[in-house]
Amino acid sequence: MTLSMPAPDQTTLSRRSEIVAALREIVSDEAVIDQPEALRVYESDGLSAYRQPPMVVVLPETSAQVAAILRWCQANTVKVVPRGAGTSLSGGALPLADGVLLGMAKFNRVLDIDLDDRTAVVQPGVTNLAITRAVEDSGFYYAPDPSSQIACSIGGNVAENSGGVHCLKYGLTTNNVLGVELVLMDGEVIRLGGRHLEPSGLDMLGIVVGSEGLLGVVTEVTVRLLSQPQSARAMLIGFPSVESAGQSVADIIAEGIIPAGMEMMDRPAIHAAEAFVEVGYPLDVDALLIVELDGVGAECDFLIEEVERIAYAGGAVSVRVSTDEAERTAFWAGRKAAFPAVGRIAPDYYCMDGTIPRRKLPEVLARMEELSNHYGLKVANVFHAGDGNLHPLILYDANLPGELDRAEAFGDDILRLCVAVGGVLTGEHGVGVEKRDLMPLMFSDIDLKQQQRLKCAFDPDLLLNPGKVFPQLHRCAELGRVHVHRGQTSHPELPRF
Repeated sequence: MTLSMPAPDQTTLSRRSEIVAALREIVSDEAVIDQPEALRVYESDGLSAYRQPPMVVVLPETSAQVAAILRWCQANTVKVVPRGAGTSLSGGALPLADGVLLGMAKFNRVLDIDLDDRTAVVQPGVTNLAITRAVEDSGFYYAPDPSSQIACSIGGNVAENSGGVHCLKYGLTTNNVLGVELVLMDGEVIRLGGRHLEPSGLDMLGIVVGSEGLLGVVTEVTVRLLSQPQSARAMLIGFPSVESAGQSVADIIAEGIIPAGMEMMDRPAIHAAEAFVEVGYPLDVDALLIVELDGVGAECDFLIEEVERIAYAGGAVSVRVSTDEAERTAFWAGRKAAFPAVGRIAPDYYCMDGTIPRRKLPEVLARMEELSNHYGLKVANVFHAGDGNLHPLILYDANLPGELDRAEAFGDDILRLCVAVGGVLTGEHGVGVEKRDLMPLMFSDIDLKQQQRLKCAFDPDLLLNPGKVFPQLHRCAELGRVHVHRGQTSHPELPRF
């Protein structure tokens, strides 16, 4: 797959010194980075196969500065790419050669904690794990927990609608964010939602969460806090095949049991994780389920027995249950370290992200093994098995001619497979540039144009993160407008509904 991005605008590039000077009028000199060697730090995000140094980087630290930067860029037709911690695995923060990279790392404070309302107000540069660390001594935590939670920022979580191992029971970012402060491209600062659940009117907050930096720049986030459960215990369940493990996932959910988390790893991932963290994973199985049950003690005890019964009926060959909090944490340590662990067994790996109906898991796993043989590339599989979110890690060596191309083709076929069985292109990593050209698999031209009309309502000049998500970006004047009045939406090309 050859990545194509909009050709750099030479007029904008010729104005680089003017743009740098204007940014330094808004923020301090040291908050503007324009030296070539320093710009290299920002040339890619977690999808490191693609690299492009930005024209200039600016690091604001107040909402007013963000508003002034965006206002000036819109007035002067300069593109802007927002960036959080840079952990995006879909190229969502890939810079533009003729664009300003807006880094949000200085927005790193917890602004308010209200345990009575069970909310916290944080800036977007606060890391995911830092929210839980700020409230855990009081018996609370923030539920979404991506594997990169020690590094990824809450602003990036909002942009990509990130999940984690506990999203099966407690939801993704969209289910745990109550409000945001958002700066629009024209510099207007608006607030969506607040400290309450389910605000009335249009679900504007739901539009922003998962919008991948295309609609505005988040400068403040209000999140929902949960009380730590009275009891939480994890199970390691070994299976002789990934198909039997996948079927057990479906069987457990079919029994009406909703674990706090349910993750799967195949043999290559198990061995890599155990060698990395040494937590006692069984090495004689082809698949491992990590199932966590939480609630009151009696409930956990009962559900553990039920899951054990279902697992053995489905062909499990081993079951181990955590006996204390340290052991439970150790069980999860290997899963959360799976990505860096796999990085030790191959020069490079390509981390995929797709979602399928749970009942299709055995079929998809079998087909993925066939694809692995077809492309001659090994794959280590790590899944959010409970909600069908797959994270295959395709192993390759970028130093060998053609291997990256084969890895990308393999990844494309995995995503095509996900859509073919009734799934979607992404579960939590976003579309970015990685899946952009596959969007027509899921959406018709009419669908994609309607989505772009929504972007036009927020960003009429298409200056925010262009080149991401949409395989073809139409000028807003070509699309017309969506008119919203009293809950009805109309457009000349569309029926009223």
